[in-house]
Amino acid sequence: MKIGALQKVSLIDYPGEICAIVFTQGCNFRCPYCHNPELVNPEMYAECLTEETIFSFLAKRRGKIDAVAITGGEPTIQNSLIDFVTRVRKTGYLIKVDTNGSHPEVIEKLISMKLLDYIAMDIKAPAGKFKNLTKSDISYHKITQTIELIMKSGIPYEFRTTVLKRLLDESDIVNIAHSIKNARLYILQQFIPSKVLDRELMHYESYSRVELESLRKKITKSVSNILIR
Repeated sequence: MKIGALQKVSLIDYPGEICAIVFTQGCNFRCPYCHNPELVNPEMYAECLTEETIFSFLAKRRGKIDAVAITGGEPTIQNSLIDFVTRVRKTGYLIKVDTNGSHPEVIEKLISMKLLDYIAMDIKAPAGKFKNLTKSDISYHKITQTIELIMKSGIPYEFRTTVLKRLLDESDIVNIAHSIKNARLYILQQFIPSKVLDRELMHYESYSRVELESLRKKITKSVSNILIR
C-alpha cells in the first residue's frame, strides 16, 4: 500500500479513542480545498513509508494507543487496502477508515469482512455540483451507494462536508442533508484558508460560525445530530 505519512498520536481523529493515523498517498478527486495536497498532487509526493515501518510502530505502541485511522488521499483506491486492514485487525487495534465514497464495493467488502469499527465519509457536494467540485468522472450514484451501505452497516459512522461560500451555498447543504436523512452524525467543517490544493482559495470567504449555526438549524429536520467543526 502507498503510505504517504504516519501521525503517531491523535486525540481527535477517532472519537473517544487515542489513535495513530496512516495517510495513504493518491486520490481520485481534486477538491480545491483539500488540506493534504502532498497526498493528492503527484508533484508533491514524498517517498512512501513501508508497511513494515507501520507495523513495527504499532507493535511497540500496544497499550498506549487504541486505534488506527486510515485516511488519505483516498484509501479505497489502494489495491492492497483490504490486506493491510486485515493485518491491522490481527494486531488488535480498532480501525477507522475515512473515504470520499467513490468505491462502494471496497467499503462493502470491509464491512462484510467485519474489518471496520468506525467509518467517516466526506460528502463533497450535492449531485449537481459534484463532478465540478471534485474534478472527477466518478458517478454520483457510487456516492449514494456508499451512503446507503454505511447507514445500514450497524457500524458507528459520521458524514461530513467542508463548507466554503464560493463552492457550496445554503441550498447545497440542505440537499446534502436530505440525502443522508436520519443519519447518525453530520459534521459541517469550516473551511480554514491554510494549506490547500488550490492556492486561490486562500482569498475566498469562509462561512462564519454564526452562519454555520444558522445552516445547522435549517437542516435539523433531516439530521438531528449535527456538529460544527
